[in-house]
Amino acid sequence: MSFGLGRGRELDDSGVGVRIGPGGDLPPLPDGVAGDPRAGHVDLRAWFPHPEHPLEIEIGSGKGTFLVQQGALRPETNYLGIEYAREFYLYAADRIRRRVEAAGDLTNVRMLNTDAFEFLCWRVPDACARVIHLYFADPWPKTRHHKRRMVRDEFLRQCRRVLEPGGELRIVTDHAEYWAWMEEHFARWCLPLVARHSVPGSEEHRPTTGGFVRLPFDRAESAGQDEVVGTNFERKYKREGRPFYGAILKRI
Repeated sequence: MSFGLGRGRELDDSGVGVRIGPGGDLPPLPDGVAGDPRAGHVDLRAWFPHPEHPLEIEIGSGKGTFLVQQGALRPETNYLGIEYAREFYLYAADRIRRRVEAAGDLTNVRMLNTDAFEFLCWRVPDACARVIHLYFADPWPKTRHHKRRMVRDEFLRQCRRVLEPGGELRIVTDHAEYWAWMEEHFARWCLPLVARHSVPGSEEHRPTTGGFVRLPFDRAESAGQDEVVGTNFERKYKREGRPFYGAILKRI
């Protein structure tokens, strides 16, 4: 229950929020997880009415705008939104629940209230996600807080493990210094692109080493005109005149 973002309305995550704890969708970590990191893995796709559909994960869903837009546009894809802040999680889950009840769509969207990095490390099976979305993550600008940034080497390693071959990590930020930090990390994980011409007038890029191929970011299908992703943060930052930086890291 929350009365901040809900403006006096009780927020309800029933049917949308992933149940955490004994008997829930996400049970406690087993005792042997330290010796076997895969012991805590769960079948995320079983959380959806159509587990056979491909899975995409959004880290830091905020108020759920991207999930609402993209989930409605792509009902054949399952979307799991992860939000650490309890109030934002409840707002997004309630928003999706009300949409399900009113329109009957978005049954392909679930919300989870947890630490996304820890969830990736201990809960998510290998090669289970088609896309991981990370939009406007907290830049943690103070030097002493850089260790809290989501984009770091271990995060990229986990993303490569969790993504299926050919899967994508899609990232956008408005923070120039964080973007420079990201690019340093991308350089360690992404292949140089080797161009070769196989058909006159065409160009292919063939990887030789590394974990990802870096590609230019292309706007989300559900984004509005002149938008990159269409999240609340993007719309706020756009009004402030901030530039945006983005990339796609494609798993090899």
